[in-house]
Parts: sequence; structure tokens; C-alpha cells
Amino acid sequence: MDTFEAIFRRRSVRQYRDTPVAEDVLNRVLEAARWAPSWANTQCTRYVVVRDSETKIRLADCLNKGNPAAEAIRRAPVVIVACAELGKSGYYKGNVSTDRGDWFMFDVGIAMQNLALAACAMGLGTVHVGYIPDSKKVDAILGLPEGVVSVEMTPLGYPAGEPKGPPRREMSELVFYEKYGRH
Repeated sequence: MDTFEAIFRRRSVRQYRDTPVAEDVLNRVLEAARWAPSWANTQCTRYVVVRDSETKIRLADCLNKGNPAAEAIRRAPVVIVACAELGKSGYYKGNVSTDRGDWFMFDVGIAMQNLALAACAMGLGTVHVGYIPDSKKVDAILGLPEGVVSVEMTPLGYPAGEPKGPPRREMSELVFYEKYGRH
């Protein structure tokens, strides 16, 4: 599958088959994430791979009641929790470089999109789960050290079906030339 096909075919998958994800397949997906660009190549993103059923249940319980991704976290063969080392991305010589502060969210987002696209290209499904009301609980469950925080989770596995994609806005609503609002 070429890059554009993966971009256009990737969907948020919330239902998975029980089929295990082979170690070499998992490593290939993680390798795609590892090669994502980051601020000044600081590579602040870290990944915790979870296969243990009890841990997946505990992670799912950190989401809001009714979140459709919770069941996916519980049932997918693998859950990947993307974490960030704080104070690296967006810093130069220990000082924040821009008025946007720590850029760890950008770096993690780019890495996880690489992961999602690679997974799609290999016939796997994912869903970005970034709204985690109790992220400190996630951090504790995973034993994250001080200075490292969880940012996003994604279930990973073979989709149980083929989800439909949501409609996309027209380019004219999204793209402007020279100044905002100019077409």
C-alpha cells in the first residue's frame, strides 16, 4: 500500500478480531513510529506495549464512561501507550524556545500518526485515544518515572470489520492563500 492509500484508508477502529499481532509485525509498526520527526531530533516519545488483559482493563477504566474506545482498549490484542519525556521537545539548552512551551504533544502526535498509517498499511487497525481524564492514573498503572507522562493510547489489532470514514470538509473550507480567509 502506498502512502496516499494508507492516508485515505486509515480509519478509527474500535472493534478487533482475537487474532494476535505477531512480534515482527508489532516491531515494524513501532519502527515506523520511531522514525517520526521530532523537535531538533530530541525523540522524546516513548512507548509502552501492553498485552496483559488485566492491565488493558485498568487502562480502559481511566476513560470516561461511554467512551467507545474503552471496549477497544479492553479487547484489542495489543494496546500501545505513547508517553513523552518532558522538558526536551521545544527546548534549547534547557530553556523553552517558543511561546508554545513544551512541544511534546506535537512530537507524540506525529509519531502516533506514523504508527497508525503503518498499521493501516499492514492490515491492522488503531484509534487515537487522547482524551484521558485520569492520565495520572495511567502513569501510575504503567509505572512511569517522574518527568515522563502518558499522552495517548491506541488499541492495535486486526479490525473485526471495515469502518466507514466520516465526511471530510471541502478544501475551500480548509485552505487559504496568503492570508486567512483568502481563497
